[in-house]
Amino acid sequence: MPYEWSPEPPHDTPRWQLSLWPYRSLLRKDFVLFIGGTAALVSLPLLTLLGQAALWGILPFCGLMIAGVWYALHVSYRGGEVLEELTVDEARAHLTRHNPKGDVQEWEANRYWVTVHLHPKGGPVENYITLRGGDREVEIGAFLDVEERLALYDDLKRALRS
Repeated sequence: MPYEWSPEPPHDTPRWQLSLWPYRSLLRKDFVLFIGGTAALVSLPLLTLLGQAALWGILPFCGLMIAGVWYALHVSYRGGEVLEELTVDEARAHLTRHNPKGDVQEWEANRYWVTVHLHPKGGPVENYITLRGGDREVEIGAFLDVEERLALYDDLKRALRS
């Protein structure tokens, strides 16, 4: 699961933290291996053109293709750099969201009044989860997949009740 409790549930302490992040199927080291493998595979047919003038006509386009794949994966990777941290103690619940562009969004409410809501339909995504407390309602874990959001909903309800 792309989220982590600290300490692990069930929470024996009045203070706990939940960290959520999007799932990454391509790690940084795999990113380098993928680009290297792609460059090697594209270079194989070019071996037949060694010593010919046509190689210099095709080579810039191959370089542009590799650069384009690298750029597209880099942009995709940067877009998924989201971190949400929910910290709960005896009195307060505090949610911090670190967005890909570096801006930070924060929400805080009295722990006693915080409730978790699941919106199976009608939200931006299926099984949309929100936290309501005070005068605001905020989303949490919208980047998780459907099953992960259901598991998170159950975990959050259990954790906030204790």
